[in-house]
Amino acid sequence: MDATSPKMKKGAGGRNGGVVKSKSISKSVKAGLQFPVGRLSRYLKKGRYADRVGAGAPVFAAAVLEYLAAELLELAGNAARDNKKKTIIPRHVLLAIKNDEELWKLLNGVTISSAGVMPNIWSELLPKKKADKSPKESKVTV
Repeated sequence: MDATSPKMKKGAGGRNGGVVKSKSISKSVKAGLQFPVGRLSRYLKKGRYADRVGAGAPVFAAAVLEYLAAELLELAGNAARDNKKKTIIPRHVLLAIKNDEELWKLLNGVTISSAGVMPNIWSELLPKKKADKSPKESKVTV
């Protein structure tokens, strides 16, 4: 069949001389991450934290943020399951943070809205336990 044949369709291959453009692959896909590497790169450049931003900096930052988010969501999901809930609410996020030592160090000064407080009763406020009142042994001297 020649090019003038009515059955031959002229598509993108005919206009571009047979060159097929490949689809662009995002930096996140290349790095195997869910968090947006390109957006973090833009924020790092726009924030003027440094004169120049290398190619690996936003990838590393995205990987760290993705790891922290996954860790926090896993612990909050466990807290929700412990409370027999299917939805994670701010209370579960708070419980997850306070029960994990490393996350608590990282997010020590953070206040989570509508999350409540950790259940805690000071030991001084608890009722004192009564000692066993057994009959006193009398000392017999001979």
